[in-house]
Amino acid sequence: MAFELNCPVPLRHETIQMAHGGGGRMMRDLLEAVMLPAFRNDTLESRHDSALLPDPGSRLAFTTDTYVVRPRFFPGGDIGELAVYGTVNDLAMAGATPRFLSVGMILEEGYPIEELRRVVASMRRAADRCGVAIVTGDTKVVDKGKGDGIYINTAGIGSVPGDLVVGPGQVRPGDAVILSGDVGRHGVAVMSVREGIAFQTPVESDCAPLHGLVRGLLDGGVTPHCLRDATRGGLAAVLNEIATDGKVGVEVVEAAVPVVPGVEGACEMLGLDPLYVACEGCLVAFVAGPDADRAVILLRAREGGEGAVRIGTVVEDGRGTVILRTRLGTRRILDLLSGEQLPRIC
Repeated sequence: MAFELNCPVPLRHETIQMAHGGGGRMMRDLLEAVMLPAFRNDTLESRHDSALLPDPGSRLAFTTDTYVVRPRFFPGGDIGELAVYGTVNDLAMAGATPRFLSVGMILEEGYPIEELRRVVASMRRAADRCGVAIVTGDTKVVDKGKGDGIYINTAGIGSVPGDLVVGPGQVRPGDAVILSGDVGRHGVAVMSVREGIAFQTPVESDCAPLHGLVRGLLDGGVTPHCLRDATRGGLAAVLNEIATDGKVGVEVVEAAVPVVPGVEGACEMLGLDPLYVACEGCLVAFVAGPDADRAVILLRAREGGEGAVRIGTVVEDGRGTVILRTRLGTRRILDLLSGEQLPRIC
């Protein structure tokens, strides 16, 4: 359901102002006019310093992240969606069902109130889509020139079913490596706006929640050994991190990794490798080899997983090496980069 922001309290300014001399009024105005109408729920209505949450009767997963993306609005998403989906996805990668989020915002003096409304409305729509409640938060204002408009921190709590354990330590030789969709779209979309580059084929970010894909695997009887969303550093970073932490090797078939034409063309033009470009709606799943075909079918049946494909296999290798079988039939090490291909984009 689309969310419409109704402002019950008029704001005295059109931009964020520094609160001098204690400044409770400005913060109260922001809370009443922007934050509470956007995120209203029974837990927030208590207006207490801490949220009291019901016990889900299971183990809890807890994560936090901070979002400083620039530009704040990009093709396919914005910083508000990114903050919600990013934290929801981190919970999902532990096999958790996301339940509650907190939101902390650092706003720079002079930041437009109308843009803040857009961001929080976007966050509310994203939270509704994910079925999570934003139950507590905080807002601070810094001097003009001491921030970058808006920074958002989100923390999330989710419930983990039964004795499920998902992580690099569960990965075994013979496991299949499954990718839920094409890679590199988020990084290229953000870069195109930031650098003012127009590509012949427009590219939109894949910014989206992933918990539905994980739920599809679990409900379908496939227990993933490890899950990871391919964000900063892209697919290559994820594979290297899991191989190193799990003390295994990974062999990946380059031709099996889906890359849409717009991303492929942009990367060729700019000298980038799409395997290292960030995604925000793509997961990597390590599942037992015999479960590989069923895992792909289950992912393809869910929104956001229509392009799921097997891209590789886990092998014995205590050094944690990732080998890429190239389109030319050669083999090369797919290593971590010493730096970033792109400036920070999440």
